[in-house]
Amino acid sequence: MLIGDDNLRVRGLQINYYFICKTKLWFFSHHISMERESELVKLGKLLHEESYTREKKELIIDDLIAADFVKRRGYLEVHEVKKSRTMEEAHRFQLLYYLFYLKHEKGIEKLRGFIDYPALKKRTEVSLTAEDEEELLRVIHEIDGIIMGPPPVPQRKPICRSCAYFELCWI
Repeated sequence: MLIGDDNLRVRGLQINYYFICKTKLWFFSHHISMERESELVKLGKLLHEESYTREKKELIIDDLIAADFVKRRGYLEVHEVKKSRTMEEAHRFQLLYYLFYLKHEKGIEKLRGFIDYPALKKRTEVSLTAEDEEELLRVIHEIDGIIMGPPPVPQRKPICRSCAYFELCWI
């Protein structure tokens, strides 16, 4: 399968960062991590730990996928817990990638995905379509190109102020 190729081994968080910021994606992919210092990241981890306490947390598969929790109900239900809907497209594609990977690399056909926003008391179901699969393959190839190239020039966005990488880009 295409995503099993060593050059295309993409992590779910890289898919997420692709939709948020290409510079952040490049830094993360080159093992430059600023998240440990970020108060917002710490708050997100706390929300994750305090929400859904009955669920077994953090299913890690092949060091590429880290689903927040899963349930088995005649199908595999994959959940991602997020703080807000601000980055909803990034959240959706991260979860779609998890479903795509489980389908194509692990042979699991009966899948459902959910993005849980406990602070908002909202849940969004995510279904993998043929169009999503095509888009994911395109994104994976673009991620590969971004990682192999020089660091992308930062583009100022509203989210920059709250980004853990702000100092690397703008100071």
